[in-house]
Amino acid sequence: MRVKAASICGTDLHIYGWDRWSQGRIRPPVTLGHEFCGVVERAGEKVAAVMAGDFVSAEMHINCGHCHQCRLGEAHICQNLRIIGIDEDGAFAEFVKIPAANIWRLDPAIPEHYAAILDPLGNAVHTVLAGAIAGQTVLVTGCGPIGLMAIAVAKACGSSTVFATETNEHRRAMAKKMGTDVILNPAAENAVARILAETGGTGVDVLLEMSGNPTAIQQGFKALRAGGRASLLGIPTESVPLDLVNDVIFKGATVQGIYGRRMFQTWVQMTALLKAGRLNLDPLFGERAALEKFEEAFARLQGGLAGKILLYPNGLPR
Repeated sequence: MRVKAASICGTDLHIYGWDRWSQGRIRPPVTLGHEFCGVVERAGEKVAAVMAGDFVSAEMHINCGHCHQCRLGEAHICQNLRIIGIDEDGAFAEFVKIPAANIWRLDPAIPEHYAAILDPLGNAVHTVLAGAIAGQTVLVTGCGPIGLMAIAVAKACGSSTVFATETNEHRRAMAKKMGTDVILNPAAENAVARILAETGGTGVDVLLEMSGNPTAIQQGFKALRAGGRASLLGIPTESVPLDLVNDVIFKGATVQGIYGRRMFQTWVQMTALLKAGRLNLDPLFGERAALEKFEEAFARLQGGLAGKILLYPNGLPR
């Protein structure tokens, strides 16, 4: 694929900062980048499903097809999973090589900037649609890019009220643009008490945890109603103490770990939402940069000053 646009992911920020996880996982040299769209430049002689000139994105998780999970139709949690842009060279380059089975052909009606973020959008769609959502009250904890997308997806799929918690002022403003009904700063007010008051003391039906922050996770479970669903996508960097008795067991809560995208159910769902015009993700996009300006782009994202920044290895669009 000739890369048209590539987006910086939170995982890329971890690698760029060379944190403990990155040091244990990444084996340099490797080209980063696993959110992209592009055009097929050349296909192998045995490839029939895609051809040169196709506008595509891709599922960047490569599953083995043979392990227990793959045999059960759970390829997204394959025991031998490899990720392009982490374990193999990725899309922060002019070209990227991807197995044909992972290619997702795109409807030309999907805008290029949306096409470049289908990987993280899939994470949001997977999390939101992991259970009932229509008519439900929802709490999104953490308004990074995927949290912001989750707000838009929840509203598009019929959530009655969406609450969100976020300490970053810039991200709270973006959450409002994405459709949040009630945006809270847990550093300045008692977010749990406010949510309980707004829901008549019941709590929210659904917790979508996107922050990985221990305090936010604890607050999320406190705000969850008895019998509610907690879908956890955020990745903590430390152990998280939970009151399992009162916040999970006695509540009869359903707790789900969410990883990646279901292959390829999630891709079908998010493509349908985009083609129907149900998702307005434009507030996420404020900046585009040539790939050689990556240092400035990473610095802005590390400071929480931007949503999604698109990098263009083959030149900025006109």
